[in-house]
Amino acid sequence: MTFLEFKDKMFDLACFNIYQVYAWQPDFDRNNLTRWAKKGYLIRLRQGYFDFSEYKNKPDFSLYFANRIYRPSYISLHTALSFYGMIPESVVQITSVTSLKTASFTNDFGEYSYKNVKENLMFGYELKPMADNRTIQFATPEKALLDLLYLYSFYDNEQEMEELRLDEDYLHDELNKDLLADYCARFQSKALDHRVTLLFKTYDL
Repeated sequence: MTFLEFKDKMFDLACFNIYQVYAWQPDFDRNNLTRWAKKGYLIRLRQGYFDFSEYKNKPDFSLYFANRIYRPSYISLHTALSFYGMIPESVVQITSVTSLKTASFTNDFGEYSYKNVKENLMFGYELKPMADNRTIQFATPEKALLDLLYLYSFYDNEQEMEELRLDEDYLHDELNKDLLADYCARFQSKALDHRVTLLFKTYDL
């Protein structure tokens, strides 16, 4: 099989894994993928997952791949908070939440970090449209903030809460506090309840 034949079949997937290739060609020689990656035709995203090098120059695909290479997952935590303008820092890692075990991957698109939560906490995300009529699973602002406070236990005093440097205009004018409270109740976590109370006190909400 030539690379052009392979590309013609698989390119529109953007990101694919070896099992999708085998579903199409059961006798496919996976050494082809290693060879094509060495030539720069493909980019290895993680063990068994690849994309075509052309996607390196397309907007939003680094975020799209976050959803695809470790599933189920959705983008949350620092990446989502930065996207919404709730924290001042630009974020190096692409951070996600998953019901799988905690994991991280590094590839040509960046560093990907996944934090584990229980399956019943995999809610509060929406599908954001992107290029090529694709969508990205992305936490709402309220869920991204709760995920952060839930997963990072050191946010348990006013000093740590202040050091988050959350945008006060956003918190007062745009954050849906009723939705935040509804989501918080679904966690059934006294520790999170305490941190949310502390958040409201620190930022005078």
